[in-house]
Formats: sequence, structure tokens, C-alpha cells
Amino acid sequence: MKAFLFDLNGTMIDDMDYHNRAWHSILTEDLGKKISMQETKLQMYGKNSELLERVFGKGHFSDEQMDKLSNEKERRYQLAFRPHLKLIDGLDTFLQTAEQHGIKMAIGSAAIPYNIDFILDNLNIRHYFPVTVSAEDVTYSKPDPETFVKAAELSGVRPEDCIVFEDNPKGVEAALKGGMKAIVITTMHEERDFEGLPNILKFVADYNDPYLQGLFS
Repeated sequence: MKAFLFDLNGTMIDDMDYHNRAWHSILTEDLGKKISMQETKLQMYGKNSELLERVFGKGHFSDEQMDKLSNEKERRYQLAFRPHLKLIDGLDTFLQTAEQHGIKMAIGSAAIPYNIDFILDNLNIRHYFPVTVSAEDVTYSKPDPETFVKAAELSGVRPEDCIVFEDNPKGVEAALKGGMKAIVITTMHEERDFEGLPNILKFVADYNDPYLQGLFS
């Protein structure tokens, strides 16, 4: 493989529970929606505006209102998660090894640039990722393949020469539609949640899994 394309939240950092709690707080406390934490978790894919439209219906909020809610959600998430900000175990060494082997790396995330910058800069890993594709860089979110296809194109690599690292079934589906294999980090979902997705090479708990070392041989 010539390139590794990484989702960000839940794939490089184990933060999805903090996103879930921030969204649940916004939806229930601020907006009065009766929704469980589990249902909130299931809605957490794609752009923030798309989540709001899935929960409340299109046209319920203006673009300005959705932007304001999105920014408040990210503020709460970052405030809660900042003391716990760290890479998933083994990822620091994995990134170093990939760089040494000349493997290109890119970010393909539904996060807004504000959150991508929060992670890359605070963890000092931006130098590994000359290409980042955010929610603002695509028309269609995962499970549409646009995010990963664009990351591959900007990296100068064919989709079939990429491995996608993901934690979410929608992201793995996006990789499948883009003609890419995927490795799943099981931070937020169990293996049974990925049934029917034949492009998965391996499920791993973290980046210390011995399978990942075989990618460099």
C-alpha cells in the first residue's frame, strides 16, 4: 500500500464518547429533544448540520442557527476532552514507522477544521499529514466516498493503493464505495456493527496490534 488515510475522531484519538455527551447535552438540554445517548451515538456521522437535520428534519433550523449550535457543541467537546487529549495507544510509533517507509498519510474526516486543528496542533502531528480533508472540503459526507477519494487524489495515490483507518461503519462504507480496504479501530463500535462490509482487513483495539506491523513488510 502507498497511502494510509485516517479518519480522526475515534480513529486517532479515543474521543467519541465526549462528542456523544456534547451532542446529547445540546439536543436534550438546549433543544429539548427526547433522545437517548445510544440514539445520539447512532446519529453521529457526517457533518454537524446533517446530524441536526436527521434529528429535527430539514428546514427546522436556519444555516446560521446550525452554525451556532455546531460551534457550541465543539466548544463543549473540546473543553471536556482537552485534559484527556492523547493518541490511541501505539499510534505515535505507527506514524513514525509509516513515515520511515515512505507511506503517504492523509486525514479524511467529517470534522470541521477547528477540531482538526485542535488535534493536529495540540498533539504536534501535523507534519505527518500534508493532506487534510474536512467537512468543509466536500459536498457529500460519509458514507459517500468523496472524503476518502479526495484525500487519495490530493495525495497523488490511486484509491486501490490506500488503506483507510476508521472507527465507524459509515466511514468503512465510504471506503468500500471508494474502492478502498479498511482497518477498523474498535473504540466506539463492536465488530457486529460492521456486518455486510467486505472491505475490512482487520479489527484492532489499538495500533499495537501485531497485524499492523505486517503492513510494512
